[in-house]
Amino acid sequence: MIGISKLYCGAVEASDPLRYGRKSKDMPSHLLQFSLDKKPVVVWNVGRRCNLKCIHCYSRSSDAEYSGELTTREGELLLNDLAAFGSPVILFSGGEPLMRQDIMELIGLARSLGLRAVLSTNGTLIDRAKAEELKRMDLSYVGISLDGLKETHDAFRRVPGAFDMAMQGVRNCREAGMKVGLRFTINKRNVQDIPGIFDLLRKEEIPRVCFYHLVYSGRGSSLVKEDLDHGETRKTVSLIMDETKKLFHDGLPKEVLTVDNHADGVYLFLRLKEEDPKRAENVLSLLKMNGGNSSGHGIGCISWDGSVHADQFLRHYTFGNVRERPFSEIWTDTENPLMVQMKTKKEHVKGRCAMCTYLAVCGGNFRARAEAVTGDLWEADPACYLTDEEIGISGKEVRA
Repeated sequence: MIGISKLYCGAVEASDPLRYGRKSKDMPSHLLQFSLDKKPVVVWNVGRRCNLKCIHCYSRSSDAEYSGELTTREGELLLNDLAAFGSPVILFSGGEPLMRQDIMELIGLARSLGLRAVLSTNGTLIDRAKAEELKRMDLSYVGISLDGLKETHDAFRRVPGAFDMAMQGVRNCREAGMKVGLRFTINKRNVQDIPGIFDLLRKEEIPRVCFYHLVYSGRGSSLVKEDLDHGETRKTVSLIMDETKKLFHDGLPKEVLTVDNHADGVYLFLRLKEEDPKRAENVLSLLKMNGGNSSGHGIGCISWDGSVHADQFLRHYTFGNVRERPFSEIWTDTENPLMVQMKTKKEHVKGRCAMCTYLAVCGGNFRARAEAVTGDLWEADPACYLTDEEIGISGKEVRA
C-alpha cells in the first residue's frame, strides 16, 4: 500500500511514525503501514455469498448459499484471539459481508474488544438505515468497490444498476458521518475512467480512494491479458500522482493510495529525486519503514471456512485453520516452513527481485503474481515496471 497523498504530496513526514515508537497499537490508522512490529492487519472473508458477479473476483463468489462458514460463536472466539494477539485492524470482507446475518453483531464485538474495524463492500446494500446502523458500530472506514464510471462498472459487476446503487451507498455513508472511500482495480478495461474517478472525489466529496493493481487470483486469473503492460502502468501511476497533486493544489486534499504493487513506491521516490531531492530522502525513509509487501507478516487472511492464508490471493496455501488452533498460534508457528519464508521473503526471492537495490523498499512485491505467471512462488513479480537501470542491476547477470 503506497500512500500517494502521504508521500508525494507531503501529508506524512518520517518523524510522524517515530512519535508513536512505531508500535501498531499506539499508531493512528493512517500511519499503521509504518509500524515496526507489523502485527497483522487481518482480512476476514466472513462469507462467500455475493449479490454481484464481478469478473475479477478473487473469491469466485456468486449469489448462492455456501456451507462451512465460521459460526457466530467461532467468529467470537476468533475476534477475541485477534484482540489479545494485538492485531490492529480487522477488515470484514466477503463475498459481500453485509449478506451475513450476524455481521453487525461481529462488528460490534470487534469494536468492544478494541479492534479497529473496516468494512470492504460493494455498497449496493447500504441504504440510509444500514448506513446509520454501521455508524453506530463505530467503524473506522467503509471501502466501496467501484471499477469505473457507470457503464464500465456495471459491465464489471455484471449487474445493471450496480454503479448507481454503489454510489448511493457512498452518499448514505457520507451523510451518516462515516469515513468512506472507493476501491478501484486497474486494468485495460477501465483505466480510461481514472480521471472520472478523480472527478467523482471532487463532486461527491469522497475523502479517500485506493487504486488496486490487478492480482491474478480467483476469477481475476483469467484477466492476465487484461493487465496493463509496463509502459501503461508507468503512465497510469504518473496520472494518479498528477491528479492527486492537483487536488492538493486546489485545496482539496484527499487520501489517495495505490495497492498491490510496491514498485509504485520506488517509482514515486525516483520521480521525487528529480523534483524535490530533499523531500525524496524523507520519502525513502518512510518507504523503508513501510517495508513493501507484507503478506504473511503484516497482513493475513482468514477464509470463510477458517483457513489461514498469507493474503487473500494465495488461498491455495493454507497455514492452518482457526477451528483447530487460534490464529495467534498459527501465525507465529516457526515449524511451518512456508510461514517462515513468507516472513523472511527478501531472503528467498529470485531473479531481478533478489538483485534489486530497492528490495528493502518493495519487499519482493506480490508472490501470487509471480507464481501465476512463472509457476515459481519466489520468482520476480512480472508486474514490476521499473527498468534494470532504475533498480541498479543493469549489466549484472540475473540470478536464478
